[in-house]
Amino acid sequence: MDVYNLTTITEFILIGLSDLPEVRYPLFVIFAAVYQVTLLGNGAILLAIGTEKKLRTPMYYFLANLSLLDIFCPSATVPKMLKNLLSEKQSISFVGCALQLFFLVALAGTEVFLLSVMAYDRYVAICFPLRYTLIMTKLRCVLLTAGTWTAGFLNSLLHTVFTFRLSFCKSNRVNQYYCDIPPVVALSCSSTYVTETLVLVLGGILGISAFLVTTVSYIYIISTIIKMQSAEGKRKAFSTCASHLLVVCLFYGTTIFTYARPSSSQHSPARDRLISMLYGVITPMLNPIIYSLRNTEVKGALRKILCPKTGLRQ
Repeated sequence: MDVYNLTTITEFILIGLSDLPEVRYPLFVIFAAVYQVTLLGNGAILLAIGTEKKLRTPMYYFLANLSLLDIFCPSATVPKMLKNLLSEKQSISFVGCALQLFFLVALAGTEVFLLSVMAYDRYVAICFPLRYTLIMTKLRCVLLTAGTWTAGFLNSLLHTVFTFRLSFCKSNRVNQYYCDIPPVVALSCSSTYVTETLVLVLGGILGISAFLVTTVSYIYIISTIIKMQSAEGKRKAFSTCASHLLVVCLFYGTTIFTYARPSSSQHSPARDRLISMLYGVITPMLNPIIYSLRNTEVKGALRKILCPKTGLRQ
């Protein structure tokens, strides 16, 4: 009899927005608009890099990969979220939930690794300008990029396999608007020790390693800039890494704010999930805005695309 009680779950119910019925339609409009801006903004960055020869350098090669991630990452959750905002049945199939979790964790992990690679690229450019082209060759850039994507997807595959090999019999109601490891694991009626330990240890090692690479790179970058005697040299050196530094601060800042806040009775679960959704959707939209506003070369390339006559005169 106990064996039959472990019924196979064929679908999950995403209840992250079920307790906000009064704002369902306004949320749909807001997030549909934000998603469109995200796609257009990152698409414009990709178009600028692809069409402007001056932007075919390692820095913009990595930026193109970041824009791809900022298109794919919200695409893993937002379309389903928008559908559920207009539907009474907020369900997702078992396979769909596994795929959503896999791609979400894979793309988020890849972005962590890519930001550290971009920091290393800026470190070489600022600290070893004469050897930059010798160090950051096309082959090395391709290998570094392939490594970030491979590491992100292999890490996610491991987490996804260990998460969905668990037995689910408590409930199929996921307390989030998308399938993520903690809310899915919480539904398991089997031992979750190995899965939770894997998330903590592997995620901690990889995340801290990437964070240290980024932090150490910027310590050396800032130290080198401070030692420069020319004010113009300092300005140019800082301008080449200012956009990336802003993106790094935004990424880690929102991640810490979303996942590392102490629990408080003053914050309702619905409000916390809404904050998580806001930061998960808005951050990919802000990245292309930061790069287009802070980077004169990107602005020039976008101006040529949007206003060809104006761009030719300049």
